[in-house]
Amino acid sequence: MSANNVTLYLKAEQNIELQSEDVYIKDIGKITCTDENIMAKVKTIKLHHFKEGEPQRQVISILKVIEEINRIYPNITIENLGEADMLIEHIDVNRHKGLGQWIKLVFVAAISFFGTAFTIMAFHNDISINKIFSQVYEQVMGYPADGYSILEFSYSIGLAVGIILFFNHIGGRRITKDPTPIEVEMRVYEADVNKALIETADREGKTIDVS
Repeated sequence: MSANNVTLYLKAEQNIELQSEDVYIKDIGKITCTDENIMAKVKTIKLHHFKEGEPQRQVISILKVIEEINRIYPNITIENLGEADMLIEHIDVNRHKGLGQWIKLVFVAAISFFGTAFTIMAFHNDISINKIFSQVYEQVMGYPADGYSILEFSYSIGLAVGIILFFNHIGGRRITKDPTPIEVEMRVYEADVNKALIETADREGKTIDVS
């Protein structure tokens, strides 16, 4: 198969999750080439097979990908526009189904709800917010409040609105297109974790690389 004067562009992703035990080049990112036959063949090249009992997370070097392509097309030019190393994880979908998953979901939701509520109450208790509201009300109105005042109701509504605006969601609907601060931090955290896993695999010599 001749591949003279043909350039293959490959944009590999950093983190890939697969349900299949076999990893093909088409799974690691985007591929384009002027020769559709070559591109179709390259996509079907197998890079790895997850065996039972072995780690279900592997790091594959882009050099290994280039090596496998050159076995079939030794004269092709390959341009990598993506990552140098890819973190590939095999996901068993059946493990994330059933009653156990729902129990985990309810448990995490309950911990988040009651933990947040306790934190807010503890903060209000530390600053004696009821006393502050009473003093502000008396200074403005000239007489002490008889029970709860408009300040408590306004503060409660403002707190709820502030939380909604911060998380940028009302139920399952996003208010604006901008990512929330938590989403930004989660992306930064994911990138740091991926980088650490890739570097650890490289130091331990577990990266699937050229021989």
